[in-house]
Amino acid sequence: ADDLPHAFLFTGTRGIGKTSSARIWAQAINCEKKEKKDSFEPCGECRACLSISKGSSLDIIEMDAASNRSIDDVRLLREKIKLSPTELKYKVYIIDEVHMLTKEAFNALLKTLEEPPKHAMFVLCTTDPEKLPETILSRCIQLNFRRANDKEIMNALGRVIKGESLKVDEKVLEKIASLAN
Repeated sequence: ADDLPHAFLFTGTRGIGKTSSARIWAQAINCEKKEKKDSFEPCGECRACLSISKGSSLDIIEMDAASNRSIDDVRLLREKIKLSPTELKYKVYIIDEVHMLTKEAFNALLKTLEEPPKHAMFVLCTTDPEKLPETILSRCIQLNFRRANDKEIMNALGRVIKGESLKVDEKVLEKIASLAN
């Protein structure tokens, strides 16, 4: 895991799961009991996974850029990033609504993205990636989230139904999928 990218950009419409996925990513890279070392499936039961899912880990820092968008907010983050993690392998900085940062804040963030400590990872989340400077975009691995279509929703429901040993008419699944939006 030492060759992992240090910055990701999760994009997609509101409510699609970008920030939740960032927390799952934080679990995946910090999980203490992964069955396979080359796997990214967190166990969900170790101390690291539990502290992240409860929101109690001091090493997972979430920042809402809609409220904390100034250069001073990013400077404070830059000062904290130098500190080693307290309990996890990686400190993960999740910056939600990153497109709301000011130009000066983006410039300060860029400096951190260019020379991050080995223990720091970033997940930037946004609904408007086109509002991010190219300099920030070029330093991130971008993952575009999209809504599931009806067929994908039906397949997921089918797996749950099978796992629960239930019988549900396909018309019911079609109706649920069409209303899921």
